[in-house]
Amino acid sequence: MTTPTRLDIAMPDDWHVHLRHGEMLEKVLPYTAAHFGRAIVMPNLQPPVVRTADAQAYREAILAALPTNQCFQPLMTLYMTETTEAADVKAGFESGLVTAVKLYPAGATTNSAAGVKDLEKIYPVLEVMQAIGMPLLVHGEVVDPAVDIFDREAVFIETKLIPLRKQFPNLKLVFEHLTTKEGVDYVLSCDSHTAASLTPHHLVINRNAMLVGGIKPHYYCLPVAKRESHRLALRAAATSGDRRFFLGTDSAPHPIHAKETACGCAGIFNVANALAITAQVFEQEQALDQFESFVSLNGAAFYGLPVNKERLVLERQSEPQALPANLKLSQAEVQAFDPMMDVYWQVV
Repeated sequence: MTTPTRLDIAMPDDWHVHLRHGEMLEKVLPYTAAHFGRAIVMPNLQPPVVRTADAQAYREAILAALPTNQCFQPLMTLYMTETTEAADVKAGFESGLVTAVKLYPAGATTNSAAGVKDLEKIYPVLEVMQAIGMPLLVHGEVVDPAVDIFDREAVFIETKLIPLRKQFPNLKLVFEHLTTKEGVDYVLSCDSHTAASLTPHHLVINRNAMLVGGIKPHYYCLPVAKRESHRLALRAAATSGDRRFFLGTDSAPHPIHAKETACGCAGIFNVANALAITAQVFEQEQALDQFESFVSLNGAAFYGLPVNKERLVLERQSEPQALPANLKLSQAEVQAFDPMMDVYWQVV
């Protein structure tokens, strides 16, 4: 079968991205806006985006930082806490200002200390969200120190997610940045109320990237990359054409000095080459006919949004493409993701 050399697709969306704030926001936003029509913006700032008024202020800051020649729609989320008010969530969603609510187990990832410890305390909010069709975005890991970090996702499914699903069977739920075969199997066992976002980096690296030959902090993310068998399960899900799986880059920039330290930050900055890497994965899996569905169609369908009218073109080059340059800040740099493989695709 001949490999296509040009992909003309509906403008993709990024269903999970960290834009940060301040100078970092100003520097990373143009990358997202150049390649994506919309993006679900994560709310784990410091302090977090917990109320609709916070989301409105953050949205205004994003739009103010947007280059004048770029058309981009930030889709705002609220950070779920045990004191989140159902009335505020409902008002934000019905106004169109807030798209979803993000559930972080307390301590699971960057700036998650204010997250949820007892799921039953948020049941009143989930009841309202189920009634109005508002998606819950779940960071699916337990934080029990007795649970091995490589098992956190599987244990979360068994002990937290399955009971929650029984309580709220019609709640729209996105299992964010899926990393395991158990996660894939769980989503496949569910109906259309459940979906999952998959990252480019979890499709191309396993835990060896972070651990073999010395600690590689620029491959450290949360959830951490798992065994090769899990990576292969994620690739099979992404390229299957199943509408419950879609792209969420989880691009999470940190300055190099914050990564290369005794307690390095979790996060991979991949947005500059996310689409090219993903296209390369789909080529390797002989599934380029499913690429547009994964990056442009499936997520919009799950969120009940129209497909973007704008188009984006990727072309396959004859030689491997150079890595994107590091992102320059006034007093630091952010390292671009190296997928550890040749990438021939380029957004044109």
